[in-house]
Amino acid sequence: MFRNRGVPRPGGEPAEPGRPAEPAEPGRPAEPGRPGGPGESAGAGADAAAAADNAALDAYSRIVTRVAEQVTPSVASLRVRTPRGPGAGSAVLFTEDGFLLTSAHVVEGNHAGTSVGTAEFVDGTERAVDLVGADPLSDLAVLRARGATPAPAQLGDAATLRVGQLVVAVGNPLGLTGSVTAGVVSALNRSLPTRSGSAVRVVDEVIQTDAALNPGNSGGALVTDDGRVVGVNTAVAGIGLGLAVPVNSTTRHILAALIRDGRVRRAYLGVASARVPLPSGLAGRTGQRYGLRLAEVVRGSPAGRAGLFADDLVLSVAGTPVAGPGDLQRLLSEDTIGQPVEMTVWRRGALVDVVAVPVELAVR
Repeated sequence: MFRNRGVPRPGGEPAEPGRPAEPAEPGRPAEPGRPGGPGESAGAGADAAAAADNAALDAYSRIVTRVAEQVTPSVASLRVRTPRGPGAGSAVLFTEDGFLLTSAHVVEGNHAGTSVGTAEFVDGTERAVDLVGADPLSDLAVLRARGATPAPAQLGDAATLRVGQLVVAVGNPLGLTGSVTAGVVSALNRSLPTRSGSAVRVVDEVIQTDAALNPGNSGGALVTDDGRVVGVNTAVAGIGLGLAVPVNSTTRHILAALIRDGRVRRAYLGVASARVPLPSGLAGRTGQRYGLRLAEVVRGSPAGRAGLFADDLVLSVAGTPVAGPGDLQRLLSEDTIGQPVEMTVWRRGALVDVVAVPVELAVR
């Protein structure tokens, strides 16, 4: 003999033993939250989305926290003396023997070899600093601390950056030591005009970021998620728009020159130029897409004496193709000062070779 164990009612409740199941009410769905109800899938989806958001936030926070812990001890708050009065900024320790990297405008008006103020680190270490050398045309300067310092930061290479990449800014905005902000690389290859006396130059490959920057951040570090310094924060162009001088092969050359000589020697031609696309026939002939159009040639300059003219289209310098002003600036290094440099230009439908002898750029 079999016993009646009951028949499930709609909604999941078993019928009482020996009692027939009641029919379900027509059109009545299962209650939310019960098995088979609509609340089950919706609730699970919301929980999964919340878990994913939390996981992403945790990953972002972990990266920023790790970078801050790694780099902040190497970034100093500067208190400096300038001809205009007291000033402030940030600096990044980048060698074991106390060399610091900062923005030239932070120490503007000071001379190499002189004491310019003090550097204070987040661990409380405070050291007097001397100016080793400054280069206003790249907005970079090197200081040296007197006495022992914390461990240095590691320099990276801005050439590896991609738009949208996470970056962290470490500095001392408004005198608030050890401040950290985070954002992304908003754009690459921006230009930053600089001036020293009558000399004017454009810093190329400048990094644009939306990491918050404020006065006092100048000279501080822009850092990737692996803790390497890829930029020196230098300017606030507007809300959510900050600029940093890139750390790359050119920067390393400048730093080496400042440490060795206290200054950077540059060759001077005396031209103003702009990047332009090449005519299709010329592009096919040379394999280049862009060249350098001379907008102005200074009278009596090395370029003028060599026979270069406005509207000449420069294709190569010393056998190296040029596609923009930055290419020309990089090729006009101190090694070319006083040395004949062959330039190939396109003029009135013909290729012309011109030999110019750059002189040293006078910076006053």
